[in-house]
Amino acid sequence: MKTRTLLILSALTGLAILIAGVAMFIRFNQAESTVGLLAVGQRGQAGDADVVVDAVSTDGTDLIVAVRLAGVDDPDGLAGFRLVAPGSAVGVTGGTCDGLTVASQECTLVFDANGFDGSSRQLIFLRSDQQLRWDVSRDSP
Repeated sequence: MKTRTLLILSALTGLAILIAGVAMFIRFNQAESTVGLLAVGQRGQAGDADVVVDAVSTDGTDLIVAVRLAGVDDPDGLAGFRLVAPGSAVGVTGGTCDGLTVASQECTLVFDANGFDGSSRQLIFLRSDQQLRWDVSRDSP
């Protein structure tokens, strides 16, 4: 083969790799944009669980989240909840929920927010490789 032919083939191969990279970037960018931040009162579904955050309040250093849960029987389903703030994250430390159930239940989740800096807070729920996020900041409506 001539050198010119090899150069043209290598340029075409590089162009194909570049096009594939741009297509993957667009795909990942669109997938990331579909995962939004939910507001208090909005419903989310992760895997087989439906979750609605109805209200958020504080009691001293604890953050109390009123939720409606439904979809599946899983006594360990609350392990997917985390309260996240800049530099801090905690799991459920109490509340009236006994786990996830098929029937809809209204209950509370309690998180120990002692030592959290700032007012920014997010409630994260992970299940079946899916993530839900609610803005539960102290200054959010």
